Order: sequence, then structure tokens, then C-alpha cells
Amino acid sequence: MTPEALADLVRTTVARLLADRGLDTTATPGQVTVERPRNPEHGDYATNVALQLAKKAGVAPREFATWLAEALLTQDAIAKADVAGPGFLNLTIATEAQGAIVRAALEPGYGTGAELAGKRINLEFVSANPTGPIHLGGARWAAVGGALGEVLRARGAEVTREYYFNDAGAQIDRFVRSLIAAAKGEPAPEDGYAGTYVSDIAAEVLRREPGALGDPETVRQVGVGLMFEEIKRSLHEFGTDFDVYFHEDSLHQSGRVEEAVAKLKANGSLYEKDGAWWLRSTDFGDDKDRVVIKSDGNPAYIAGDIAYLVDKRGRGFDLCIYMLGADHHGYIARLKAAAAALGDDPDSVEVLIGQLVNLVSDGQPVRMSKRAGTVITMEDLVDAVGVDAARYAMIRSSVDSSLDIDLDLLRKHSNDNPVYYVQYAHARISGVLRNAADLGVTQGEDLSLLVHEREGDLIRTIGEFPKVVATAAELREPHRVARYLEELAGSFHRFYDRRNGVRVLPQGDEETTPSHQARLTLCAATRHVFGAGLGLLGVTAPERM
Repeated sequence: MTPEALADLVRTTVARLLADRGLDTTATPGQVTVERPRNPEHGDYATNVALQLAKKAGVAPREFATWLAEALLTQDAIAKADVAGPGFLNLTIATEAQGAIVRAALEPGYGTGAELAGKRINLEFVSANPTGPIHLGGARWAAVGGALGEVLRARGAEVTREYYFNDAGAQIDRFVRSLIAAAKGEPAPEDGYAGTYVSDIAAEVLRREPGALGDPETVRQVGVGLMFEEIKRSLHEFGTDFDVYFHEDSLHQSGRVEEAVAKLKANGSLYEKDGAWWLRSTDFGDDKDRVVIKSDGNPAYIAGDIAYLVDKRGRGFDLCIYMLGADHHGYIARLKAAAAALGDDPDSVEVLIGQLVNLVSDGQPVRMSKRAGTVITMEDLVDAVGVDAARYAMIRSSVDSSLDIDLDLLRKHSNDNPVYYVQYAHARISGVLRNAADLGVTQGEDLSLLVHEREGDLIRTIGEFPKVVATAAELREPHRVARYLEELAGSFHRFYDRRNGVRVLPQGDEETTPSHQARLTLCAATRHVFGAGLGLLGVTAPERM
């Protein structure tokens, strides 16, 4: 019985108790929380539902918890129900019900759900300026965004992963001037871009278009295109691909920026001041009004943002999630205000802000890049530790906090390295299953034999997986999946520790027993959860290590 199934059982039992006793059935909570107690002696799960509803029902918490315990004990799935403290209820699950978790975990869709079914989500992430290789902040979003997309899909959402290509504006002009300077063998402009990648792209531009130096527009088209292709290639090699690559410049060339501005003027959301047009964004929760059309008649950056939001919503997305860097905090209120000014629902816009990433080696910050000069790139990180370790390290911490990545730790083949710890657990189980096949040991059906404390702990940890994925989707926090996998790895390693007296496979001349077969089934279920969880993170699940 998974925690979700147990919570449903408790909730329906609560409703029945209230109705049978003529109490207020509206006191029944919509959801019941069941959690694993820190002390396993207190049972498999605990709930405080009696404390939650006691006042509404007009009953003392311990009295209602006693009623609930008696009612639950009539269910085959509940082996023990004890009232503790002021009204907590500790529950022990029957072994057969625990076996149901193992069987469920072997199913292909374990961990998936349908609570987001029918919801169309546009997930925009990375969107790095096409003026250089992806830096560490972009790498963090590449890993986290890819994982979030998979988590949302796992819970039923239709997700479009989108990359917003910022190919309009002053930064492109500076990039083109930098390419021209590099092609001429001159230093980079004061406000330009340096690094060997600029020289490499400039040389390739001249190889393809020998006369390009006489035509800055050719340098722009070819050079920016080359940079973009390199960005896409490095993202692909990092395990992150997109469904849509959207060009900012298309908004300006197609007239959609002008259309969005005209709509805001027509509904009175823009006003003219000092020769510029301003969005009344403070009317919609922003901290200040924003210039949309500058006094020189050119659109400000937010004009493109507004047109882009109109475009996304016009494509039928119910929710537009923007994953932005640490310097974009102002965008939260700004984009929601833009949606409201357009007459749209501000809740259709969601902005996630990621904090900075730093690399550390030998206890010292790493500051120099092989290709980009001063900015550490995604490729530098991958070269140092590999794709799996890089992705996992980026994902396993909340994006709300800055992240220090210890390169020395990620190179270690030890349990101190979290990605190694998790991958090794998967590989270890794969080895067990191979050995079982060689010995002719098959998986067993009688899972009621899994009664050892470590077996129960592993089963209950497996049972948490759907809830973890659902919570990660709801809170937009894929790091919860990584931390869960580390917990699962610890639970498995403790289970497999031979000092427990629990052997998965027979030794020597020992006969194969139904208990061996049941434990082998438990191993297979654990391996499946590892594979599913690592798959959500875009990290490989190795068979051997």
C-alpha cells in the first residue's frame, strides 16, 4: 500500500466515522497527510488527522483517534494502529499490503500520475544570449529545466520545452563587432566579447564567406548562426534538447511587437511621458512603471517580452513557466503585470529564479575557462567531471540557493560522491540480477515473506516515489527526486548489508527458498525505481561500474 493509497483509506474511513456518529461530515479534510515517523518503532506511517478535525467534529482528539484506530484495524491492509500523545495515530502496514508496493513498483508507469492531465505548459529555460558558450548558470537551468520538464510530463502535463534565442538588441551588435575585430586580428572592442571561441567563429565566417568583412550583415547572419549551432550542439551533448527554438528577432520582423503595443495603447495600459510610452505596471503589482517604447521610438526589451507572452498564450499554453537567472528577480512582477495589462490571467505566468553556481577545486574557486576567457562554461564542467555528474550536481540542490560544486568530490568513486552513490546502487542491483540468472534463481510471488526490518524500510522507501515525483512537479523542485534517490540508495545498501543476516541469493550448496525469490523481486523493483528516477533527471542508470 503506497502512502497515497493509505491516505485515501484514512480519509474515507474518517468520513464514514463522522457520518456513522452523526457528526459534521464537512470536517473531513480534502487530503490526509501520512508520513513515515523518524523512529521506526512507532510504526510504518503516522497521521495527525484526529488533531486536525477534532475541534470541527466536537470530539476530543484522542477519542476520535481511538475510533479511527479501531475502524482501520478492520481493514486487511492495516496490521496495527496505536494512538500516541494528544491524538497522533501510528500505523503498521500488513505484509501483504507492503507486497503490493513492490508489485506496483515493477509496473512501467510507476511514479506517474494524471493530476496535470490536459494542462499545456510552455517551459522556457536556458535562453542564453547567442554571444558565447553557455556559462554555469545556463548549465544549471539546462539540467534543472530538462528534469522539471520530465517531472511535469510524468504527472500528466503536456510540456513544450522552449529556448528563447535573443537574436535582437545591442548584445548582437557587440558580438558582430567582436567577430569583425577578431577577423582583422584586432583586440576585442571595449564592450565586446573575447575568448578563443570568437576567433574560431570569425575564422569560420571568413572560410564560408571570404568577402564578409565588407558586409557586416553577412558577418551577423553567419556568425550568429554558427554560435547558435554550437550552443545547440553543446546542450544536446549535455542531454538537454528543446521542442521549440524561438527567435526574438521574429517578433520584431513580423510586426508582433507593434501589435502587442497597439493592444496596450487601445486598452489604456500605456501612457506617454517624456516622449516615451510607459506600461502602467504598478496598477498590476509591479514596483514601478516600465518603459515599453523609448523616447527615440525604439522598443525597450520588455516590448519583446510582452509580444512573446502574447505569442505563447496564442499557441494555447495554459501556463508559461520562465526559468531565469539570479539577476532577473524583477521579471516576476513585470511579466505578471504584463499579462494583467493584456487582460490575461497573471497566474498563467510563473517565473523561477535560479541562483549562482561556483566551481571549487582543491578548496579554491575555479575562475578561468579554456575557451571563454573569464567565464566558466558548461563544457568546462563536463570536461572536468562528465555529463552525468555535472547534471546530477546541478539538479540535486534547490535553485533558490547558490551552489558550490566541488570538482574533486564529483571525480571520486566513493559513497561521498552522491551521483556515484546512486548509480552504484543501480549497478549493484543489476549485478545481483545477473548473478541470479546465472544461478537459475527466479523472482518470487510470495512477497508476504518480506518481514525483515530492512526489507520493510526498503519497501516503504520505494512506496514514497510517486509522492516525491508529484511533489516535485507541484513545487517545481526536481531536486526532490535526486535527494529521494540518495535516500533510496541508502535504504538499499542497508538492506543488502550481509551483517543483517538477509541474503538475496543462496550461498554455496544452499537451496533456493521462496524468501530468496521474494528478495530478488524486491531488488528488481528497487532497480526499476532507480532507473525511473535517474531517467527523470536525464542521468544514466549504468548496469556496471
